Amino acid sequence: MTETETEIEAIRYTADVVALTPAREVLLIQRRWPPHEGAWALPGGHVDPGETSRAAAARELAEETGVTVPTDALRQIGVWDAPDRDPRGRYVTVAYTVVVSTGTVITAGDDARTARLWPLNDLPPLAFDHAAILNAATAS
Repeated sequence: MTETETEIEAIRYTADVVALTPAREVLLIQRRWPPHEGAWALPGGHVDPGETSRAAAARELAEETGVTVPTDALRQIGVWDAPDRDPRGRYVTVAYTVVVSTGTVITAGDDARTARLWPLNDLPPLAFDHAAILNAATAS
């Protein structure tokens, strides 16, 4: 490679969801697969070809927790793109927040070993940079 050439970095595009209840709980999944297998994380995953990040966020929330929300209920929090945020390589995520009812039925599926609501004042350690995403969602 010459000095004027640059290496093209593979970037994976994902979406994550901070689903909060009015009782100040957050919906988390326990990861079924590496990296961070067994750790708690926000629901989320890869954006499929031809899909928006907002549609992917709603789809991943439903697949991993059984919770369905309309895409227009999702409010964008921001973009997380630190080069080292995922040990598998470069992942860029668009994070969304949504309010769900306190009595929402949760059913773990897809990449989730289990899923449950956690009080914001009693959270387990979170995988990746999900604590920073959660902090941004609850900062107001």
